[in-house]
Amino acid sequence: MTTLTSHPAAVLHGEAAPPGDKSISHRALILGALAVGETRIRGLLEGDDVLATAAALRAMGADIERGDDGIWRVHGLGVGGLREPADVLDLGNAGTGVRLLMGLVAGHAFATTFTGDASLRSRPMQRIITPLQQMGAQFTGRAGGLLPMTVTGPETVLPIEYRLPVASAQVKSAVLLAGLNAPGATSVIEPTPTRDHTENLLRYFGASVSVDDDDDGARRITLAGWPELRPAEVEVPADPSSAAFPLVAALLRPGSDVVLRNVCLNPLRAALFDTLREMGATIEIENPRQRQWEPVGDLRVRGGTLHGIEVPAARAPAMIDEYPVLAVAAAAATGRTVMRGIGELRVKESDRIAAMARGLSALGVSVEEFEDGLAVTGGGNAPVPAGAVIATEHDHRIAMAFLTYGVAAGAPVTIDDAAMIATSFPGFAALMNALGADIRPAGGTAGR
Repeated sequence: MTTLTSHPAAVLHGEAAPPGDKSISHRALILGALAVGETRIRGLLEGDDVLATAAALRAMGADIERGDDGIWRVHGLGVGGLREPADVLDLGNAGTGVRLLMGLVAGHAFATTFTGDASLRSRPMQRIITPLQQMGAQFTGRAGGLLPMTVTGPETVLPIEYRLPVASAQVKSAVLLAGLNAPGATSVIEPTPTRDHTENLLRYFGASVSVDDDDDGARRITLAGWPELRPAEVEVPADPSSAAFPLVAALLRPGSDVVLRNVCLNPLRAALFDTLREMGATIEIENPRQRQWEPVGDLRVRGGTLHGIEVPAARAPAMIDEYPVLAVAAAAATGRTVMRGIGELRVKESDRIAAMARGLSALGVSVEEFEDGLAVTGGGNAPVPAGAVIATEHDHRIAMAFLTYGVAAGAPVTIDDAAMIATSFPGFAALMNALGADIRPAGGTAGR
């Protein structure tokens, strides 16, 4: 295992470009593989998760290569044109990748077997399985809906209307991807709006997608099957979930002034920024613009002091991946921050609610754990015990959250394993250190 220690920093200054958005990167590769012709993708996240999705698509016949110019070129096979893979598809730690690909192959009349690392094999897939079975796909896997699992698509995919019992962008996307190869309209009804990158990209590639509000306030997304997807030029903006780490680190050091460039500001992804502003953060959007189908901008953040708040549970879908770093911000704030409605975090790469509670408690922070959330009482940048080592539980966001806390702590904070950070944020430590952080292996020097 690779341990890293985050040492207290004075202030953070400068500009940085966070890596490309993970959600958009997965989807751009998948839709490029279904278009007829060459799709060119700039800014693709080159983390392990996205690379696993690219490898899986290659195994099903798509031609995907990265040029020396950094542009990814995808030569697709058309809707329904993928081929049965000759071997098991190993998605590593890519939860988004495996769920989207399950939806994709559920629309093809062949068998595909998926597996992953120990973390991914422990994550339940039943929420994906239920609607895809209604569309005619068959699933054979371990008890509890666990990988390894074989998905066998039907000869003819059944278009369905599916009401999500729990808001989930991954389930919504899996159903829509299967519906691409169905004769007729497939509809997904979500109780609360979730990130809409799939709908936006489907339209951008030429599919017919409508979005309407039902009488009960739910959101209905309808896709017309059998579209002819056209190749596209895709520019992937910076991932707001990755930008959150240097952003929070800067917030927690008074006097800091950091600009994060080209960040995706999709309103269904930006709730963390609203929440931090309510806690007293100074976060400004500079140079707001529309980049293809997504709003983007440069985030300027200045360090200061934060205070605790009660975070509206309705915000969870628009910031679900950011709660670990929000808990870090809460730990350094003054007063109590309550986060509820986030039970989904218990079935991520780790039980993130429990992992954050254990880690913060080890640092002397007062934490109350609920079934669906946390309450954190901050100490206002009070010192943490020296030599604290945090168990990341093979979770990249837990790892980065505690390294972020170490920037503002009164003593170094060490994580037991940093290897999985590469799944979503390759170059994390280097980017943070370039801004003034001091993150390095035990006994090493910061790579600035």
